[in-house]
Amino acid sequence: MSKPLILDGGMSRELLRLGAELKQPEWSALALVDSPEIVRQVHDEFIAAGSDVVTTNSYALVPFHIGEERFWKEGADLIALSGQLARDAANACKDRKILVAGSLPPIFGSYEPQNFDPSCVQDYLKVLVENLDPYVDVWLGETLSLIAEGEAVRAAVAETGKPFWISFTLADDATQRNGASPKLRSGEALEDAARWAASSGTDALLFNCSKPEVMREAVDVAAEVFKHSGHNLQIGVYANAFEGEQGELAANEGLHATRQDLNDDAYSRFACSWVDAGATMVGGCCGIGAGHIHRLKKALLTQGV
Repeated sequence: MSKPLILDGGMSRELLRLGAELKQPEWSALALVDSPEIVRQVHDEFIAAGSDVVTTNSYALVPFHIGEERFWKEGADLIALSGQLARDAANACKDRKILVAGSLPPIFGSYEPQNFDPSCVQDYLKVLVENLDPYVDVWLGETLSLIAEGEAVRAAVAETGKPFWISFTLADDATQRNGASPKLRSGEALEDAARWAASSGTDALLFNCSKPEVMREAVDVAAEVFKHSGHNLQIGVYANAFEGEQGELAANEGLHATRQDLNDDAYSRFACSWVDAGATMVGGCCGIGAGHIHRLKKALLTQGV
């Protein structure tokens, strides 16, 4: 088995840990304005922990978080800065190649599939793509709640010629955690999303920003779809550490508490199980920090992968 690619973890909680001030609705975007040096430090710490990929801090650079007027006035510069900080961190690593993934978030809000607007989504994605393009190696459409969001990312990056990865967020309520068939937060079956991915031209299908308990089944389903379709896509997982049900607050309306039981050892056991199921990329999302990534990589090395 080839070694899995180690992704980074969640940006926002690491920013807080290192002293950046974050507040809603701007959230992690605020650090690009007030403390970009801490954004760079987060990237550096993930690389030191073992990440092979750093993700641009562009997730909150959408009107949903920074407002429509600010997006059009300042968005391009902030997006470019997020790319430059990630690129500089990647270039500073001399012992291995670090990829920079350009984060392309759900334009109309996390876990808000009902707000998706196909009539204008490309207007916003174009700003992100044009200003990240000089810095990134791969595009990462992440925390996408419905297949149409994945298709929008595919269309937005088509002319760049760079590879793209698509990461869906999964329903993770009690029913799903108790073994129901995996589905996106839109309610669309994961099997349908995997079939779309197999025909989309993406290099990888990932699952992120959901509880780790629902991820193993998702890997199994995706692997089965790809096996029968004859497509050899990579599969990735980066779960979050949120407590409670994630639909209780809008993504820019407060701070989700994080689980005390999901320490670095517990999370690494989940990650090893995903790799056992066929995942070739593993990392973390909200609440998963550099310590988790360090332990995850150590656990995989212990297992000989």
